[in-house]
Amino acid sequence: MTTEPALSFRAVPGPAFAAGCTVSTWLDVGGLSTPVGYVLIGHAPPWRPRESADSIEAGLMGMVDAMRLQPAAARVPIVGARLLIRERFAALDYGHPTFVMRLPAPGADWRRHVLAGGPVCVTIGLDPLPPGAGPDAIGAYLDRVAATNRAYMGATTRRVR
Repeated sequence: MTTEPALSFRAVPGPAFAAGCTVSTWLDVGGLSTPVGYVLIGHAPPWRPRESADSIEAGLMGMVDAMRLQPAAARVPIVGARLLIRERFAALDYGHPTFVMRLPAPGADWRRHVLAGGPVCVTIGLDPLPPGAGPDAIGAYLDRVAATNRAYMGATTRRVR
């Protein structure tokens, strides 16, 4: 008799959790045949009541599951059209049935890239990512979480309604 592994289910976090995430967007045009947009989602270290490293990781993994992201070391899967653009505002459908995550101040080049149908790589890092991290800190963060299997990625595009 064979036994199947137990299924686990991680809930998609609500808007309060999403609002506490740190989010960065940028457009990489250097050395690539096609520019690629990026969305990096992380979370600051625990600071709210009843928040812990475990609860934060569970929330981020709920987002990973809902968007069908895969470990950064694997081939980046296409996860469907999840980006919404309205004038200068952008949001990500992170899998919640009612809410989307607003992306803070994406640049004009990033928005034009998305509006033109360009690919965007969504990355969720499980290690703490303090708000306001600059490009060098983000680069080091991405190197670290990818090397330790604590990053998940997927490719997305603009959702046309």
